[in-house]
Amino acid sequence: MLSRFSPQRPTSKEASSEKSPAPAADAFEVLAATPNFKTELAARLAELIPEALADGKLDVVKLKELLGDDVADENERFGLFWPGKKRALRAAQAPTTATLKPDFVNSKDWDTTQNVFIEGDNLEVLKILQRHYHSKIKLIYIDPPYNTGKDFVYPDNYKEGLETYLEWTRQVNEEGRKVSSNSESEGRYHSNWLNMMYPRLKLARNLLTDDGVIFISIDDNEQDNLKKLCNEVFGEGRFITQIPWRKRTAKSDVPYGVSQDFEWILGFAKSDSFRARVRGKERRYFETPDLAGRRWRIHDLTKQTTASERPKSFFTIVNPQNGSEYPANPNRTWAITSDTFDDYYEKKRIVFPGDYDFLNIKQPVFRYFENDDMEKAGEDFGFVAVSTLLPESVGMTKEGGAEIIELFEEKIFSFPKPSALIKHLVEISAREDNIILDFFAGSSTTAHAVMQLNAEDGGNRRFIMVQLPEPTPEDSEARKAGFNTIADISRRRIELAGEKIVGALHATPLPDVGFRAYKLTDTHFAK
Repeated sequence: MLSRFSPQRPTSKEASSEKSPAPAADAFEVLAATPNFKTELAARLAELIPEALADGKLDVVKLKELLGDDVADENERFGLFWPGKKRALRAAQAPTTATLKPDFVNSKDWDTTQNVFIEGDNLEVLKILQRHYHSKIKLIYIDPPYNTGKDFVYPDNYKEGLETYLEWTRQVNEEGRKVSSNSESEGRYHSNWLNMMYPRLKLARNLLTDDGVIFISIDDNEQDNLKKLCNEVFGEGRFITQIPWRKRTAKSDVPYGVSQDFEWILGFAKSDSFRARVRGKERRYFETPDLAGRRWRIHDLTKQTTASERPKSFFTIVNPQNGSEYPANPNRTWAITSDTFDDYYEKKRIVFPGDYDFLNIKQPVFRYFENDDMEKAGEDFGFVAVSTLLPESVGMTKEGGAEIIELFEEKIFSFPKPSALIKHLVEISAREDNIILDFFAGSSTTAHAVMQLNAEDGGNRRFIMVQLPEPTPEDSEARKAGFNTIADISRRRIELAGEKIVGALHATPLPDVGFRAYKLTDTHFAK
């Protein structure tokens, strides 16, 4: 077993190239075990509050005394509680001895790509990613199991960690773990789902940049619990939005006669540094000789206020050149006052009817110079705020299914999200060189979306996909087509989508449509 995430190339029998590999989304060393998060947290608290340390251990009683009124009443407090929560937290904190084994055979463009595909249990993979990708992921998008009673597809005893995963995938012995659903009849229906999500979200938060964001797709089964869970993990003040996504047109034969045609996308930020943005309509700037090449645009000079609210803005503007008068509207006053008019006019901020033949205006307007817009917006110049109302172009489930059929020539994956939906989320939140993570990759719609957006705007975004090798049903179209696991479908989707994207381009440089493949396994280092 190699000791680095980005290992040396295989021998000539394994590959034709002898070049040294470029780092895949940055190379990093994998130690025998990931950090012990409980110990590190205690160490940070001891450094921050040394008086709470007693005989080498944290004195919780002393810590409560120091915090005073900031400590919640143990008997009455608000929060989300369920059976197994403490054990789920320990699952996130426990270190792992897992490592990532290079899968050269299933990789594409190993030497040059910056993208990564990892086959394995995402809880263990998230722990491995902590050391190198801590605070480096700009966007996380996940489409986890919705807990419908049919789609809970993680090993029965997933909380046991790597050993369960290795046994389940037959990397340890011949007794494979059964992939199970989370039936309501089994009891602790919601608790089982929360126990799966809680440690993964805790670890995912650590990976986000300070201005990073996570978007999570969910339906009505767990939407309310997921929001409460994210409020706890990220903080209530970090809630951004709950976006409604229309997945289908209305169905008639439904319970209670109400068709559930929408799903939800919850958005939470790592901190208040996150800003969503979307490119706005291009503004029209004018160039005129009288302003020495300074490009400008016009804007309404009135404000939605009444004369009683802004008495100084309720006045008659007089054009100094010809004496034309423009009285104020008592229900929509001027945006400037009688005291500031002269200053704005001297700075050429006021444009009157007749000043320029190409302007069809009937009252004074305000002039903005392009440099003003650029200075005010900074690097967000040309972008506007994002609406929770998704554009129709993001499509519905039928568009996602059509993409699968177009790529694979048959329906081998059910209910995929349309790539246009994920591309929209990437576009509003990730800049041209950011890293995007999806640790419930499914058919790798997120990778498809990232590659497509890079092709459209020339970006160099990189993706990391993580997918459990969940077996496809034996009688399914996917199994008949030779795809034994969802991970097999996921990798192939990236290859086919990349070929399609590159084939449609007629200019260079081409986007990165390759990926380095890895498989989760136990380390060979002595423990």
